[in-house]
Amino acid sequence: MKLGLSLPNFRDDPEPMLAVARAAEAAGLDGVFGFDHLFRRSPAGKLRPALEGLTMLGAVAAETSRIALGPLVARATLRPAATLATALETLHRVSRGRLVATIGSGDEESREENESFGLGFGDVDDRLRALTAAVDWSRGHGFPVWVGGTLGAVRDLAARRADGWNRWGGSVERFAQQTAHVREVAGTRPFTVSWGGLIVLGESESAADKKRTQLTPGPGVLVGGPERVAEALQAYGDAGAEWVIVGPIDSSAPDNASLLGERVKPLLASN
Repeated sequence: MKLGLSLPNFRDDPEPMLAVARAAEAAGLDGVFGFDHLFRRSPAGKLRPALEGLTMLGAVAAETSRIALGPLVARATLRPAATLATALETLHRVSRGRLVATIGSGDEESREENESFGLGFGDVDDRLRALTAAVDWSRGHGFPVWVGGTLGAVRDLAARRADGWNRWGGSVERFAQQTAHVREVAGTRPFTVSWGGLIVLGESESAADKKRTQLTPGPGVLVGGPERVAEALQAYGDAGAEWVIVGPIDSSAPDNASLLGERVKPLLASN
């Protein structure tokens, strides 16, 4: 099972994102992944800036040499399908073959972003058509194309037309059920299943509890020291994940990458 990390691109300054990517590569993690938003709102409703995801991944490619990288997820409603496919192919070339491209349709939380910039958002069927076109244009250029999402129609699209599927969040039991269905539909061809979710990671259980108090994570966030986090992530591996991609709440701290690579990943490899 491979271990990846999401990058902190909800900010004005690109340096924290690059610092985390460098730390992830140095610590031996397998991949780093960036979000694809025009802006974001905090849980309190405050507007947060966002660095453009594909541009920042180009910078990450230039700052690293080994680690896989990609969007999680590139949103099919932000760019025409051909434009997105060309941008991803360029990232594939710039990174010298390290791109893992995950594409999604966006959800209701993305509506404000699209409409603020005069971009269509449409209904579920509109977004599925956009996602299908983006996947079809992007495949066949030498890099894997995954589809991210939880809707049944999105999972079926991933299984029938893409190289992999990612689910963000959810219980191990739900993930196992959906993974079994996706793999059945995909058949015997090569197909990657991955899971992603939020974490609060500390050097020890007490350090993680202290972070929990400071960060006040919402429900569904995995909190713990390296052993507890590794155990929880391994459960998703046992349920069928070939990749797990974690998003620390304190996403700008390079120490998270170091802990994941040096203390969590070895525990996963030994199970």
